[in-house]
Amino acid sequence: MVGNVPVGGGAPVTVQTMTNTPTPDIRGTIDQIRRCEDVGADIIRVSCPDEESTAALKQIVRAARVPIVADIHFHYKRALEAADAGAACLRINPGNIGSETRVAEVVRAAKANGCAIRIGVNAGSLEKDLLEKYGEPCPEALVESALDHIKLLQDQDFHEYKVAVKASDIFLAVAAYSQLADAVDCPLHLGITEAGGLIGGTVKSSIGIGSLLWAGIGDTIRVSLSAEPEEEVRVGFEILKGLGIRHRGVRVISCPSCARQGFDVIRTVQTLEERLAHIATPLSLSVLGCVVNGPGEARETDIGLTGGGNGKHMVYLSGVTDHTVQDADMVDHIVRLVEAKAAEIEAAKQTAQAAE
Repeated sequence: MVGNVPVGGGAPVTVQTMTNTPTPDIRGTIDQIRRCEDVGADIIRVSCPDEESTAALKQIVRAARVPIVADIHFHYKRALEAADAGAACLRINPGNIGSETRVAEVVRAAKANGCAIRIGVNAGSLEKDLLEKYGEPCPEALVESALDHIKLLQDQDFHEYKVAVKASDIFLAVAAYSQLADAVDCPLHLGITEAGGLIGGTVKSSIGIGSLLWAGIGDTIRVSLSAEPEEEVRVGFEILKGLGIRHRGVRVISCPSCARQGFDVIRTVQTLEERLAHIATPLSLSVLGCVVNGPGEARETDIGLTGGGNGKHMVYLSGVTDHTVQDADMVDHIVRLVEAKAAEIEAAKQTAQAAE
């Protein structure tokens, strides 16, 4: 458990991100957390490199609606302070914070405050002895590092941990996670670290994280992008939606557009995605520019739009042709239909829950 969020053990795969504001900037950090919460973040990590940051953490934790993970690297006292400040989880490498006595202190603080611990192994910061042993970062080195850190916690009778073995190289990361999954039975935190900008990082993360999830490996994910944290959350949910693992918001099926299109598909989809971003209810919307594939796609979605001639386009509801809409009213009309469908689905859920 990370706060009130289960990780592993058959629970839904959770989506994480990390703030990039200076943690002592409490207002700025809370504002960024709120934006991430609004797009569905399940867990949010906050860096705590100094005492000023852990002092600010208490107020940040109180304001957050989701569990907060304190990111700790070298100083064990920051971990103690973060646990006392209410962090739901400590991100540490036990071997980096000093002696066995210090590890024991951190474990005691975690137990006393109900904190989980995430062991964060990274190809860019492997221990010197492992680099000397293996000559370079490799799957075996990452896994050995993870197992060494796990042993430090198990020796203290602490078992509420999850593990990451991240690398910026997709093949290295996937191989390391695959080997680790065979070696341990604990929740795994997936990520391709330092993946790059919004487009490049999305592609790399989708290949790496997606292939692991497809193989049944992984319990929580963080997409690492040189972009705003809320973009990481959006991409994370798109990966899960693409694999059919977890659905949040509107899943848009749209064509790449061609000369047959009856309306500007690209601009229409961009506008619809922006205007429907506030909807968390899972539902599907097809937006196709012509009648070649449009009717077929519309039969499989909650709401469909297919381009027609003379500025008149066909609208499908639950896979059935229902009515037409003109160019001028098209976007507003589709937004209203999606919002109404989302409200209908939520009302049905509430009715079912009340009946139970």
